[in-house]
Amino acid sequence: MDPSRVFTKNVRRLVLKVGTAVVTRGDGRLALGRLGALCEQLKELNSRGYEVILVTSGAVGLGRQRLRYRKLANSSFADLQNPQGEFDGKACAAVGQSSLMALYDTMFSQLDVTSSQLLVTDSVFCDTGFRQQLSETVNSLLDLRVIPIFNENDAVSTRKTPYEDSSGIFWDNDSLAGLLALELKADLLVLLSDVEGLYSGPPIDPTSKLIQTFVKEKHLGEITFGDKSRVGRGGMTAKVNAAVCASCAGIPVVITSGFATDNIIKVLQGEMKGTLFHKDAHLWTLVKEVSAREMAVEARESSRRLQALKSEDRRKILLDVANALQDNEDMIMAENNADIKAAEEAGYEKSLISRLALKPGRIELLANSIRKIADMEEPIGRILKRKEIASDLILENTTCSLGVLLVVFESRPDALVQIAALAIRSGNGLLLKGGKEARQSNAALHKVITSAIPDTVGGKLIGLVTSREEIPDLLKLDDVIDLVIPRGSNKLVSQIKESTKIPVLGHSDGICHVYVDKSADIEMAKRIVSDSKVDYPAACNAMETLLVHKDLASNGGLMELVAELRKEGVTLYGGERASQLLRISEASSFHHEYNSLTCTVEIVDDVFAAIDHIHQYGSSHTDCIITKDQEVAEIFLNQVDSAAVFHNASTRFCDGARFGLGAEVGVSTSRIHARGPVGVEGLLTTRWILRGNGQVVNGDKGVTYIHKDLTQKN
Repeated sequence: MDPSRVFTKNVRRLVLKVGTAVVTRGDGRLALGRLGALCEQLKELNSRGYEVILVTSGAVGLGRQRLRYRKLANSSFADLQNPQGEFDGKACAAVGQSSLMALYDTMFSQLDVTSSQLLVTDSVFCDTGFRQQLSETVNSLLDLRVIPIFNENDAVSTRKTPYEDSSGIFWDNDSLAGLLALELKADLLVLLSDVEGLYSGPPIDPTSKLIQTFVKEKHLGEITFGDKSRVGRGGMTAKVNAAVCASCAGIPVVITSGFATDNIIKVLQGEMKGTLFHKDAHLWTLVKEVSAREMAVEARESSRRLQALKSEDRRKILLDVANALQDNEDMIMAENNADIKAAEEAGYEKSLISRLALKPGRIELLANSIRKIADMEEPIGRILKRKEIASDLILENTTCSLGVLLVVFESRPDALVQIAALAIRSGNGLLLKGGKEARQSNAALHKVITSAIPDTVGGKLIGLVTSREEIPDLLKLDDVIDLVIPRGSNKLVSQIKESTKIPVLGHSDGICHVYVDKSADIEMAKRIVSDSKVDYPAACNAMETLLVHKDLASNGGLMELVAELRKEGVTLYGGERASQLLRISEASSFHHEYNSLTCTVEIVDDVFAAIDHIHQYGSSHTDCIITKDQEVAEIFLNQVDSAAVFHNASTRFCDGARFGLGAEVGVSTSRIHARGPVGVEGLLTTRWILRGNGQVVNGDKGVTYIHKDLTQKN
């Protein structure tokens, strides 16, 4: 069961409580940025048809800050020498309440949202008539798309010790929010805090862990609470008490950070943000949350057991995985459809939803690709070099697994299958961090794959990171992760490269060029140029820049190429020369990856100018020349410094499966280790094995080095 989606499917009315620690800064002044982000989220929810009821704190803190300022402004030097005590809390509330509501009204007005103020006290809830009228008033406001804003009227509260008394119907704004959720029949209660959620101990304690799902029977006696709120009267203890009461009455509750700009919307989209309280939580299967570090260590241990197996046993694991995928196709597709539906409801772009979808027949294709990987030559333990360095002293250089891989990928759940198969074949442990939009698909595929791995190796060979640990936290594990492979947007890849000491294998940009030489067959060029751009525009191996020899600009060849692209709906931008000739807009930059039906066109003098352009603006991914002149082709192939360089073939051929690698974990533009599409061999390294018969160095006395090559030639 996915707890994050238990309560989000049918939510229409929610109560949101924001505390003083969220609405104010450390110095007591209002946190205008956080308040603005909050109001923008509520406006978005209001426009989507949600009924939002806001319970806000902050009046006392704001009033105290304003009174302090006023007193300071009116004080003499003698007054400053003899500071008075703290202000009366009720006076602070009276001053701050009007200011707080004026601010909310101003912010909501800017967003074309109407808000209303409702001040309540503990005693009025004893009146049945009041409770009925309260419900009718709120329902009327919500019908008018007005956001009701509640606060306890501390200025006139009759309780003498409101900060300590917990004998009433409510005793702080947390418990007020819980009470209102019950009275107004809310579908969800969200309590915003200044931390991510409920921790097993004080959040500042590094040993404390975030609790994703609160189980009263398990957690209530285990938690050590920190200090109360720095400015309000509650704190985490008050929030937990309110959450337990509301959830036991049947209203799901989430405690989450009010410092994040979009946590409320993410919660309603089903993301696990914060701590969930639910009356049925004790019935759910509680999965022990394993840290990424623990997963990496376990993956390494499992990989060593995998490497110790015979080659045929490793091959059988892959065949079992392929069969398991096909046997569980209906379940996998059902989970994938759930992800697609959630993505559509969340308003994701169509291109992302397209990448997310496992189309009919895709599972069979994936299974067959795994079988091809299984049938490849055994990659582990291959002897690359063998020599006798001295009499009976044999040295071998052999292939071996890298260790533990971290693969971060977005959107495409089929990538998980390909990556897992390559990791198994290469004997590596694997940590997978997939995109949240493919959460259910990834979980289903991971379960099927790991269930096919025998106990002698262990399903922990492949770990799916689903905890709260974000990518920056994973990238700190340079002592237990050996290689990071990012698959996704150039923004993701660039951020990862800049944020870790772990070696990164990948590319941040796919700025691929096609150069059409003066001797090119124009009909061939039209086919290749069109395929390179149109076949899959969002792919990293799609053409982004078309370079054309200057002679084609005068003999009609360029116009034919342009007409072909326009026929396919491609939007064109030009370099300085092409934009003038074709009367198109000039490109803002040659170093730009469109990932769409858009490309740049430029005219160059010859093959050497084309090469210079590629070296200056390209990304060393894939570049192509179209020409009938073999000498020109060889110049291009030998001088263009890219991972893949083609002659008379579409750039779209730069792909692990098309190269016969079975699959790929990505395309690398690095010059160290693997380059181009990375299959099994790119996930291997080497080691030296020396077989002796009691030899010692002893200052090289008595050792005769012969360095005889024993490598078997193919």
